[in-house]
Amino acid sequence: MGSSMNVLVYFLLALIAYALAFRFYGKFIARSFGEKDDRPTPAVEINDGKDFVPTRPSVLFAHHYSTIAGAGPIVGPTLGILYGVGPAWLWVVLGAIFFGAVHDFSALFSSIRERGSSMAEIARKSLGPSGFTLFIIFTIMLIVLVTAAFLSLTAVSLTSLYPLDSLGLDQSQTMLRTMVKDGQTFGIIGGIASSSVIVITALAPLLGFLVTKKNLPTPVAFLFAAAICIVSIWAGFRMPLSLAPVVWMIVISIYTFFSCEAPVWLILQPRDFVNVQILYAGMIAMILGVVIGGFNGLTVNAPVSNIAVGSAKMGPVWPFLFITIACGAISGFHALVSGGTSSKQLAKESQALTVGYGGMLLESLLAVLVLVVIGSSLDFSEYIAIAWPEGASGNPILAFALSMGHLMHNTLGISMAFGSVMGILIVEGFLITTLDSAVRLNRYLFEELWNNLFDETPWFMKTFWFNSGLAVVLMFSIAYSGGYKAIWPVFGSTNQLLAAITLIAVSVWLHRAGRKSWFTLIPAVVMLVTTIAALIYKLFYEYIPDGKFILIATDIVLLVLSVGVIRLSWRQYGKAAVKTTS
Repeated sequence: MGSSMNVLVYFLLALIAYALAFRFYGKFIARSFGEKDDRPTPAVEINDGKDFVPTRPSVLFAHHYSTIAGAGPIVGPTLGILYGVGPAWLWVVLGAIFFGAVHDFSALFSSIRERGSSMAEIARKSLGPSGFTLFIIFTIMLIVLVTAAFLSLTAVSLTSLYPLDSLGLDQSQTMLRTMVKDGQTFGIIGGIASSSVIVITALAPLLGFLVTKKNLPTPVAFLFAAAICIVSIWAGFRMPLSLAPVVWMIVISIYTFFSCEAPVWLILQPRDFVNVQILYAGMIAMILGVVIGGFNGLTVNAPVSNIAVGSAKMGPVWPFLFITIACGAISGFHALVSGGTSSKQLAKESQALTVGYGGMLLESLLAVLVLVVIGSSLDFSEYIAIAWPEGASGNPILAFALSMGHLMHNTLGISMAFGSVMGILIVEGFLITTLDSAVRLNRYLFEELWNNLFDETPWFMKTFWFNSGLAVVLMFSIAYSGGYKAIWPVFGSTNQLLAAITLIAVSVWLHRAGRKSWFTLIPAVVMLVTTIAALIYKLFYEYIPDGKFILIATDIVLLVLSVGVIRLSWRQYGKAAVKTTS
């Protein structure tokens, strides 16, 4: 049964909850950490003009948010709404307030107090050398799984087709290229995004060269990036590219192998610069659509509760709702951003509340928008047919894109076909960018792991070919063998296990400083129990019966690592020397 509740109710209740949480709970946590503005931050103290640079809060917030926000808060809620709008909305909002935002702030603030150290180094200090190794291994596994899931999703979404008449177009239209399948005419939606992504990637080095080597002024660079967006979309409509999903997986794997060795200014940074404009335009369009639609009586008609159907397709609502929505409520990946770059750029300790706590609340708002847009603008039976078809992999990105197309058409008067393409482009830009950044990061992490495991690392294990190749081969193998539906629960579990170990490390860090730590310890324990339950369920009810050997091995490794985290945490927390420090 649908909720028939106005979209603005869900949207505004979330906004009010976030405002109250930021004003009261966020400030309580900041006080509990001993926030002091007269204490110089690493950015001020070190200020090397390279990594440690005091940055304007607005600039730092934009950089931090664009780094943590990815395809996760779109794909997770798109899958999680299957359990119903009510449970999904509650976990997105309350999970972000009491779990995700606390996690992000804790990682950021503890890193500030440790002179900009990474969370792996803080884990070493709190949990010892074993804690450092566990953190690195969890991070590597998280990145392998997220890249595998995103590679699989990219291959599916770039081949998206949709019936022409369902897009509100007749046979005489010239907007979309078409193909006939089983006697029905389909519009080639994914092919447009394919060509657009290729054009953006091809032109990114030119933008990077002009900005980095020729000092192109920022306003001109913005205009140039906007022009690239427009040209890429035009090229997509004129020359959509259709390849088989497995071919896309091979092409993207080869591309990421070489691109992760290229200088960041050549492809990664300029493409992010272009993609983020599509993201912000999409978020503004979603907010406008929800506000205008709300005033015109647009309601969320998806079921408030759909737990029986969700459980039949995905597993019991606990733990699977909580790990499926993942990034929209809590994400261990954010600790890498908070403790890796953002902590080196804060000019004052009080700004950690806005960047860390506030940044996660804004990501959660994106997840709320996704739930509201799908719940109001796509018939729920159509959503299930696209995202959860019987005996097929499904296409959640297409479900989100079509929802956006309907919303933009009904509220802003934009063609549904164009709105749907915009929806795919928003997610696709994130997916490709994440693959690029994550494979590059995993190369560094593998190098760090070998240095930690070997007294003298073998020469070949220091090379780009070995470490990048290992990251890409693992990504492709899991994506090819599992498909995103099989991978997503393991990715969600790993992501939130990393969040749990971050929160445990911070809890020990607080405990040793003589400060209360219940607000980090409780979410740590909850996420640890939830993720272990999900791993055990998937192992015995799906992976072993279906003979998915790579996922069986991955699951068992994660369970063994989880036991290691529990033993280590118990020992270190129990013997933590409580001392009062300023």
